[in-house]
Amino acid sequence: MKKAVLLFLLTLVVGCGPIVRHEFHGQMVELKEQNDVIAVADRLFICTDNRDWLCVRDVFAPEVLFDMTSLAGGRPETRTPAQITDAWDQGLKSLKAIHHQAGNYQTAIKGNEADLFCYGIAFHYLPNPTNQNTRTFVGSYNFHLVKGASGWKIDRFKYNLKFIDGNKDLEGSAAKGS
Repeated sequence: MKKAVLLFLLTLVVGCGPIVRHEFHGQMVELKEQNDVIAVADRLFICTDNRDWLCVRDVFAPEVLFDMTSLAGGRPETRTPAQITDAWDQGLKSLKAIHHQAGNYQTAIKGNEADLFCYGIAFHYLPNPTNQNTRTFVGSYNFHLVKGASGWKIDRFKYNLKFIDGNKDLEGSAAKGS
């Protein structure tokens, strides 16, 4: 009986081989694309934490619809990677350390376009006389990416602030001790 079942299963697998291989290949391609899209966001956060602004610029398309309105007000603006990184460099320069942690990735890929959602937490650290040395941003991100000859690039960036905790005047606290 066992031999008959094994023979039947082997016949089924061999007979459906091309179909099974085709479906498997399609799933592998889809997983690779999802991984490549998520890797762009990971690179954005890691390079930002390392203040490697050339690396950060490389994750962005030549023009980015940039929306940090939940944090800073105003309106979304189209910016170049250099404009984004110059502003981040200036804003983060005084901090001793920056740490981003992201997760709960959700991707939707259609051809050469992708939407990526993730949660994100950013920690800012700056020792100061108040001993309130940290500020934490908790929120999520909505990215849109396009795929070109050099891979996936972010062309829309939206940060959705949930809350800020800790020393909201971190840089001002350090300046008071000077």
